[in-house]
Amino acid sequence: MEIFDKLTNAAKDFFIEPEDEAKALNNPSTAQFGASGPGAVSAVPSPFAAPAVTQAEQRHLDHIASLLAGDGKDFGAYMKMVKSMTAAGMSGPLLYQTAFNAFSAVNGSTVPGLLASASQFEQALTTDRDKVLARHREKMGEANAPGGTPSAVVQLTAQEKKLAADLADLTRQLQTKQQLLLQTQQQLADERQKTQAALSSYELANSAALTDLQAHYKAAEAFLSTGGAAR
Repeated sequence: MEIFDKLTNAAKDFFIEPEDEAKALNNPSTAQFGASGPGAVSAVPSPFAAPAVTQAEQRHLDHIASLLAGDGKDFGAYMKMVKSMTAAGMSGPLLYQTAFNAFSAVNGSTVPGLLASASQFEQALTTDRDKVLARHREKMGEANAPGGTPSAVVQLTAQEKKLAADLADLTRQLQTKQQLLLQTQQQLADERQKTQAALSSYELANSAALTDLQAHYKAAEAFLSTGGAAR
């Protein structure tokens, strides 16, 4: 019968040529177990535009795969069989029941044990994500890391604040110097005017005295030269 042919082919694919764990994780064909999945990322307010990431890095896929690595009798192995049968054309309740029948026939799994295994994997993913988020907050400077080396973001943030403070101080100094420059320029202009006015006053006095002197000199010279003065 066709259904047994599909089951045979799926089981053959599962036991002889198992799928790569990281590839299976990167291309899920069924809904995630439980209400909250590890892929849900809460938005963290930040002053910059976070880059749009559409594909997970291989190192992260490998890390997740290591968390889901089991003994071949767990829910991860069962998921592989489900995906193999899905590729063979099966779907719906028959898919999951048939996969479980085949799976339990091989390793003696029970439904409670299989679902408990799924819960363990979900808890492992949740716990690991909590650790990663805590470390991320430390890296972003949103939480303190007692005794740890400050992250690059924390160090650069401190450097940015110092440079901004230095720049603000230099700006204040520049404004002070500009004010002093304006005052000095005004004082210089006043002194130049005062000095020039003094010179002009002196020139007037000197010119008046010289004119008066010359007038009397000429008069005296003329008077004395003609013998009009008493000898």
